[in-house]
Amino acid sequence: MIKKIFLGILFFLLLFLGYYHEEALYGIRQGKGQLQIIFDAKPLSSYLEDPEISEKQKAKIHLIQEIRQFTIDSLGLDYTESYTKMYDQKGEPILWNVTACKPFELTPKRWSFPIAGSFPYKGYFIKDLATTERDELRKESWDAEVREVSAWSTLGVLNDPILSSMLERSTGSLAQLVIHELTHGTLYVKGSITYNENLADFVGDEGAKRFLIYKYGKYSEEYIKFMARSGDRKTFSEYILKSTNSLDSLYQTFTDQMSVEEKQQLKDQKIKEITEGLQHLSFSNYNYCTYFDDFTPNNTFFMSYKRYRSKQNEFKQEFEEDFHGDFHAYMDYLKEEYKPMFKYLKKMF
Repeated sequence: MIKKIFLGILFFLLLFLGYYHEEALYGIRQGKGQLQIIFDAKPLSSYLEDPEISEKQKAKIHLIQEIRQFTIDSLGLDYTESYTKMYDQKGEPILWNVTACKPFELTPKRWSFPIAGSFPYKGYFIKDLATTERDELRKESWDAEVREVSAWSTLGVLNDPILSSMLERSTGSLAQLVIHELTHGTLYVKGSITYNENLADFVGDEGAKRFLIYKYGKYSEEYIKFMARSGDRKTFSEYILKSTNSLDSLYQTFTDQMSVEEKQQLKDQKIKEITEGLQHLSFSNYNYCTYFDDFTPNNTFFMSYKRYRSKQNEFKQEFEEDFHGDFHAYMDYLKEEYKPMFKYLKKMF
C-alpha cells in the first residue's frame, strides 16, 4: 500500500515537472537563492557585538526591532520572527525584478505559477538571467525592464531577515519599508497584486507617520523630514497616475490601420510631454525635477505606479470613514475578509 502511494506521488511529481518544467526550474533557482539568504542570515547579536559594525548601523538594527513591536502593538499586524536576523549583502544587490508591458497598451505581462497564481513581475537572484529574460521580451516587442529590488517578503511563509542595505535608509524611509513588508507577511490576497501593493504602501505610509510621532514627536526632525518626503512622493505619484491615464487615452485612439512607426512616434511624443511636465511641479526635494534626466520611462514604469499607488485614496477613505483610523479594527476586518495567502504553510517551517 505504501509503495503504491509512493509510486502515485512520484508519478504526479514527474507529470508536474514534465508539464511545468520551466516553472519548476525557475522555482528551484528562486528557492535556492531565497534559502541561501535565510540560512546565511545571522542572529542580530553577532552584528551588535561586532566592532566592525558602526554605531549608526547598530542603532538602525535596534530601530527595526522597535518598528516590529510597534506594528504588533499599534497597527494590528501579526507577530513573526522576521527581521530578527540579518543578511550581509556586502554592498551588493541580490535580487532583480523583470517587468514587461505591451508596447501600445497598459497591459502588463503576467507570469503564472502553480499554487501561487500569476504575477506581473518575475524575480531573479542572478542578474544575468534577469537581463537575458528582459532582452528576449524586447525581441518579442514588449516594453521590458529590469530593476533592483531593495526588499521583499516571503508572505509569512519564512522569517525574512534584515538586509544590510536597509541600514542605509533614513529613519522614516526605513520605518515605511519595514511596515510595508510586514504588511505582506500579515495579509496577501492571491491574484490581487495591485490590491496587495497598494495596501502595503498605505499601511507603510500611515504606519510610519504614527511610529515617528510615537518615538520622536510630531515636531521632531525625523517626522518633519518624512512628511516633506511623503508630500513630494504624493505630488509625484499623482502626476504620474494622471499622466498614465493620459497615455492610456492616447493608446485608445490607436487603430489597426496605423503603422507601428506612427504609433511609436505618438507614444514618444506623449512620454516626452510627461517627462518635461515634471518641471512645472513644486517639490521640497529638487531631485524630483531631475527624475527623468538619466532615463526615459516606458509602459512598465507607468504600470508600476498603478500597481503601488493607484488605490491610496480608496484605502485612506475606507480606513478613516469606516474604521475611524483604528488600525487594529481595520486589520482584523481585512484578515477576516481576505484569508491570508500561504499562512497555513508557516506551520511547516
